[in-house]
Amino acid sequence: MNTEDRDFGDQPLDTVLDGWTLTNHQVVEISPEQLTHKQVQRARTGRKLTLKMKQKLARSVNFAIWGRLTNEEREAYVEYFPKHLFSYNKGYNAQAGDLNEDRLVDLSKREVRRDFLRELGIES
Repeated sequence: MNTEDRDFGDQPLDTVLDGWTLTNHQVVEISPEQLTHKQVQRARTGRKLTLKMKQKLARSVNFAIWGRLTNEEREAYVEYFPKHLFSYNKGYNAQAGDLNEDRLVDLSKREVRRDFLRELGIES
C-alpha cells in the first residue's frame, strides 16, 4: 500500500472542529481514552485510520463539544459519528454538510462544565 492509498486530504472532522472553534488539545484533554495530539492531527489531514480510531475520535469530539454546551444547546445538538467526520468512511455523504451547522457556537473560550467532568469521573 503506497502513501497515496492512505492520504485522503482534509477531512470533514477538520471543518467540524473549526466550526466549533475547538483545538486538537481541547479534544485530547477531554478524551476518556488514550488519544494523542498527533492522532487528532493525522485524522484532520486525512491519514487513513482504523475503524476503532475513527470511533475513538468521534466520541472524543462529541465529548469536547457536549461538555461545553449549555442545557438549551444540548437539546438541539446532534451527535457526530465516523460517517460524518471522515470522507472515506462507509455511509459518508458529501452533500449532507455539518449536522449541527445551524447550532455552531464559538466554544474556544468555554471551559468544560464541572457537572460533565464529574460525570466522566475526572473531577469530584
